[in-house]
Amino acid sequence: PKVDEIYGLHLWNYQEVGTVGARMGPIMAASDRFNVEVKGRGGHGAVPDGTADAIVASAQLISGLHTIVPRNISPLDPAVLTVGTVNGGYASNVIADRVDISGTVRTFESEVQDTIITRMCQLCKGLGTAYDVQASLDYRKGYPCTKNTSKPHLDILVKAAKAVVADNRIIEPRQVMCAEDMSYFLNEVPGCFYFLGSAIDMKEIRPHHKSVFDIDERCLAIGVSIWVELIEQQMVSQGKDSLLCKPCS
Repeated sequence: PKVDEIYGLHLWNYQEVGTVGARMGPIMAASDRFNVEVKGRGGHGAVPDGTADAIVASAQLISGLHTIVPRNISPLDPAVLTVGTVNGGYASNVIADRVDISGTVRTFESEVQDTIITRMCQLCKGLGTAYDVQASLDYRKGYPCTKNTSKPHLDILVKAAKAVVADNRIIEPRQVMCAEDMSYFLNEVPGCFYFLGSAIDMKEIRPHHKSVFDIDERCLAIGVSIWVELIEQQMVSQGKDSLLCKPCS
């Protein structure tokens, strides 16, 4: 079926329970992955001449990668580059011939994303020259940035939320560098994505994706109520019958 508009929410333990965090523009980042394979020439740890140490080269590359954001990206443009895994080596007395590095890149703007990719390619190429190794970059773009670009649809969501929670519970949330597949839908159809506060205690946050994660379950009823209100308002505005049961005559 043809979809005219779309809405989504994310329970958010970094907001007080029942608060509605909605904003225009980027709200969650684009999420990319990368792998770098560094190939050198191995040998005995006591006879380093004639080798090309993949571990030494990788150490320099990791340091270089982590300079891209603070030195090549404006401080006014949020971005994150994180090396998450490093695997290499065989024994304490062996010079490694290969190291595998992987990580993630998070951005809001495509221009920033392109700059980071360009600099990563340059660093890998330069590493080969400086350390006599081969550094192969495999960069894969993932979820795009989640953006609310339609003010009318943001207003529709806020109107529905205000029918459920007090006006002062509607807040402008901070942008976060996490990612969300809702971004694909918002790139195709106008709508709005928002955070619904679910924290049990703001003084002791229980982070998402951790073993201690838990929510204040009152947020569930609030979220459902907002959806019902939004659907009801949209049906009425389009001249359609209400979802609510009407009394028998």
